[in-house]
Amino acid sequence: MGIHKGTKLTDNPKNKEVKVRIDESTSEKLDFLTKKKSVTKSDIIRIGIEIQYEKEKE
Repeated sequence: MGIHKGTKLTDNPKNKEVKVRIDESTSEKLDFLTKKKSVTKSDIIRIGIEIQYEKEKE
């Protein structure tokens, strides 16, 4: 099959998917952060996971 035209090549492919349910308040906070930082919702969630991971590792 090969790689589709327009596929972004990366050293760290994102091939795992997680689905979460959030309330309206959390959704508004997530939207606020995505606009303020000009990143995707996925990026905000990845950053949050990294912060929590670093805290627990200590």
